[in-house]
Amino acid sequence: MSIPSPRRPRRGRAAGRVRVTVAALALSLPLTGTSMAASATPEPAATVTGSAADRSWSVTESGDGYHLTLELIDPLPVRDAVPEIAVDGASLGYARQTADGRTLTLVTTDPRAAHPDDVQVAWNGTADTTTLSRHAPKGTGRPGKPTADAAALTAAATAQGPYTVARADYDFGDTAATLSGLSDRSVELRAAVWIPTDAKGERPVVLFLHGRHSACWNADTAKTNNTAWPCPDGYQPIPSYLGYNDAAQTLASQGYAVVSISADGINSQDASYTDDAGTLARGQLVLDHLDLLARADKGIAPGMSPLLKGRLDLSHVGLMGHSRGGEGVVKAALLNAGRAHPYGIEAVLPLAPIDFGRETLPDVAMAVVLPYCDGDVSNQQGQHFFDDTRYSGADDDVLRSSLMVRGADHNFFNTEWTPGVAVAPASDDWSASTDAVCGSGSSTTTRLTAAEQSEVGTALMSGFFQLTLGGQDRFLPLFDGSQGTSTTVGAATVHTEVQAPGRSRSDIAPLTGPSPDVTVTGGTGTYCAGFTGRPTISALGACTTSTYTSRFPSWTPANYAGNVEATPLLHFTWPDSAETRAEVVVDVPKGSRDVRRYDSLAFRAAVDETGPDTDLTVQLTDGQGRTAAVAVSSLSDALKGNPSSGTSTLLPKTWLQTVSWPLRTAHGVDLSDIRRITLTAPATAGGVYLSDVAFQTVRADSGGPSDLPQVSVAAASAAEDAGTVPVTVTLSSASRTPVTVNLQSVAGTGTQLATAARKITFPARTTSRTVRLPVVDDTVVQSTADTVYKIYVSVPVGAVIGHNYARVTVHDDESTA
Repeated sequence: MSIPSPRRPRRGRAAGRVRVTVAALALSLPLTGTSMAASATPEPAATVTGSAADRSWSVTESGDGYHLTLELIDPLPVRDAVPEIAVDGASLGYARQTADGRTLTLVTTDPRAAHPDDVQVAWNGTADTTTLSRHAPKGTGRPGKPTADAAALTAAATAQGPYTVARADYDFGDTAATLSGLSDRSVELRAAVWIPTDAKGERPVVLFLHGRHSACWNADTAKTNNTAWPCPDGYQPIPSYLGYNDAAQTLASQGYAVVSISADGINSQDASYTDDAGTLARGQLVLDHLDLLARADKGIAPGMSPLLKGRLDLSHVGLMGHSRGGEGVVKAALLNAGRAHPYGIEAVLPLAPIDFGRETLPDVAMAVVLPYCDGDVSNQQGQHFFDDTRYSGADDDVLRSSLMVRGADHNFFNTEWTPGVAVAPASDDWSASTDAVCGSGSSTTTRLTAAEQSEVGTALMSGFFQLTLGGQDRFLPLFDGSQGTSTTVGAATVHTEVQAPGRSRSDIAPLTGPSPDVTVTGGTGTYCAGFTGRPTISALGACTTSTYTSRFPSWTPANYAGNVEATPLLHFTWPDSAETRAEVVVDVPKGSRDVRRYDSLAFRAAVDETGPDTDLTVQLTDGQGRTAAVAVSSLSDALKGNPSSGTSTLLPKTWLQTVSWPLRTAHGVDLSDIRRITLTAPATAGGVYLSDVAFQTVRADSGGPSDLPQVSVAAASAAEDAGTVPVTVTLSSASRTPVTVNLQSVAGTGTQLATAARKITFPARTTSRTVRLPVVDDTVVQSTADTVYKIYVSVPVGAVIGHNYARVTVHDDESTA
């Protein structure tokens, strides 16, 4: 059963910021130092403006001095001290504040006020460095340098907290749950539970789901078995669910209830009894455990520890899924959203995940973790969770990150999958031990040790859920790319892609297709998607002719959406030229030119696979023609190629990183009137991939179950000589705006139903669409009268996935059956 879980308002939704108004204000508060009260109406004068993520300011010079107005996003705290205004770190005197605490004003003759680089609140003569909005950038280092102590962040994320932790494990046997996604077969209901015993009240819940590993092993022979469930005689379940104990213990000591569940029963049966490799079953298993925990919290679950009664806050839930578990927890979040009374699943971390079905997850905070040396899910298809979800929901307002972890393999995030540590047999999934980059036996390897990788996993899991569920903004630099060229997590170098929440982002040019606001001169700009030789329903051409699909995570063909367009973007190339500049010019639309509320200009970029490392110059131009410029290389190493051994077909990875230019360093331009963004290439020939040009302020509010309509596909049938089979796709509720989704049929060569995809559009306020898939009427007598094919829906925009697959049955008209 499920229980109602009230959804809270997302944190950080402060009132809209007041626009700066320039006026001469008479001050009734006595001023000291160099400040003075206004005595006459000043003459109109030029105004200097500026902004940071949590504030903006204006300075107008008049006959009585400089009139400073400081606007704050969040109100001042209530303090005994009187607020002051500081210019470039120096307090210039007491300020007058409005009743709402968001506007401060000061008139001063101090010449330092004429052209300030920064204006901020001060208290007791000292500029304030603590009273910042939760939306503010978390560091003040200069571009290209770390903005937080990376070692301190890792130490904080992995540190034991103040609470005593007790175990409250449960085990109801190998056949306690029956899952429709597993053809009604039975699996175990078993979990390890960590509970902070001396933390008061109900605690946020974090649930871990491991991936697909051998289900059973024989302790005497050290052999494994994955063909039967329950385990055959002489074999016992492999405790994969105990492989995240360090992360679980850490989070629990910080005040979270952590539950790591076993999925061996699914692992041993998903090859034979599912249509989706067990994804639906894994999602159902997660919800079954949440239902059980809900009963335990109420004290009505026999066999559950009394430590759980009244201790579980299921309105604040985070999910981590590893490998197959990654897609499993995404499915759980989607299934949960379709419930009448959903749990408060607010954050999801897919760790080295599969993404067979390309389901999107808007409205839920997400961090996808990709190991660079993944030898199992080597094409890093989980990148699609980030790519596909970026623009899938109009009201999407959560943090979304994708992290590339250098030196990490697939298995070692789970200690039960790590040789020398695991109870059962385990292995290094990167099998080429002599590979110069990822081989564990190479003298030049970048590989982390097993202990180092475990620490990285603990830091990312702990940091992400403390950030999203607990509001611990100190961990934002692990996920927002603010540390410059890369983030250091323990011994690992981590590169970042980030998309800020919708309400703190202005999308200027997604670069997913031609736009009148984007022009390319002196070079070639081609919008593209995917690989050559892999036909899709996209109108765009392929981005690369490479046949090494594992090198391009964004374009990895999905198992159940093989003909669906994958991550369109702009491929910008240019020749050698000393005279003609090659440029991508983005005109900023009229309603988006005031960018003072944002902390950075951001876009994703990667050097293409054919050329050398390169650089671009980024320039902002305002309405008066003034410019500010910076080199990408001073902000990020996105335009440097990733490591390659020269022999592996899996490396190097072409993966777009987020380039972020702090607007506080864009000197000399009017941030209230930015007209153009220009990316200029160097004189030496090269090529880059570009996408997602936006102004943004990265923050981490809590998410929640999406309230978008759910799109589902139903089973269908037809006679072979009917010519077509009607397939109906439905929405759970009508949308006020059009909804799109892709329908993929999966068949073989020469079959009655072709393997193909098509895009379906639901006009606004409609809930059903029927499409007719062509059926080939051949003269072959099939081996069975009825042939069953599979169809899937994927990558919706304006909706989320409900039931994503169904079966189409075609009756053979030549059959005598």
